[in-house]
Amino acid sequence: MRRAIVMPVILLAFAALGYGAYRYLPRAERGNALALYGNVDVRQVDLSFKVAGRIATLAVDEGDRVTAGQSLATLDKRYFADDLRIARAREANVAANLAKLEHGSRPEEIAQARANVDLATANLDNDRVTLARQKELLTRSVSSLQNYDNANAAFQQSQARLAYAVQALRLAEAGPRVEDIDAARAQLALETATVSTSERALADADLVAPSNGIILTRVREPGAIVSPGETVFTLTLDAPVWVRAFVGEPDLGKIRPGMAADVTTDTKSGKVYRGHVGFISPVAEFTPKSVETRELRTDLVYRLRIIVDAPDQGLRQGMPVTVRFAETGG
Repeated sequence: MRRAIVMPVILLAFAALGYGAYRYLPRAERGNALALYGNVDVRQVDLSFKVAGRIATLAVDEGDRVTAGQSLATLDKRYFADDLRIARAREANVAANLAKLEHGSRPEEIAQARANVDLATANLDNDRVTLARQKELLTRSVSSLQNYDNANAAFQQSQARLAYAVQALRLAEAGPRVEDIDAARAQLALETATVSTSERALADADLVAPSNGIILTRVREPGAIVSPGETVFTLTLDAPVWVRAFVGEPDLGKIRPGMAADVTTDTKSGKVYRGHVGFISPVAEFTPKSVETRELRTDLVYRLRIIVDAPDQGLRQGMPVTVRFAETGG
């Protein structure tokens, strides 16, 4: 009877020791070492054109590796090239007009205006003499009143022509107005900006890779009409690569930003990746069901981001990994 009582007590003691090892030893990792469990997180980018158009070529497919600056797709550039030629022609026209205004009247134009003044003066002198003669003849009843009226009208017209020629000479000598020159300069600035916009639109007809990575999905095909911002490819970036892990509240004091860490996977290679803590969430949360942890699921945890210093193709999106900190402050 006594032996029957002792055996359950011994088994209960071993069970208590086992629970203590399960509950506390993994957190402390038998000393100041700490191991966490998480998953690899890789950034993805949806690539699209900045301008609308028809896709002319697609140079890559799903699974292809690309490098930063590599051309991935192009739009039909004929429309963009035509717009650019029109913009440059308008710019050249406005620039020529501005140069004309800035240089002012040519010497030949001023000389021509002076000649017109001399001509108008001569005509006026002749018409003045004619009018005086017709007036004298009219008083002696040698000429008719009609002839006198015609001579008087011609004289007045000559006066008006001379006044017009004098004003034209003054305008030629003064040159263009400052306001006209400023308006021409503003118009040239507008056309220059239009040229720049057309050049950017032509350049944006090429879709290039922003970083090294692998094409995850190819959404469109040649001939498709796309709008600005419409996804054509999804690119998985080679870097940065980090691990999303969670640390329990009792171990939070052992982790600090910038702290070195070793990352290992479940593969047989046994490769160890070096990394460091890049982010510790300031907000606590309950342990997600998808997180592998040896703590109770009702414990509060804090999300960590461990940045891998030199990632390679051995780390893939969602892969479970183990993060170890050789020395912690706790």
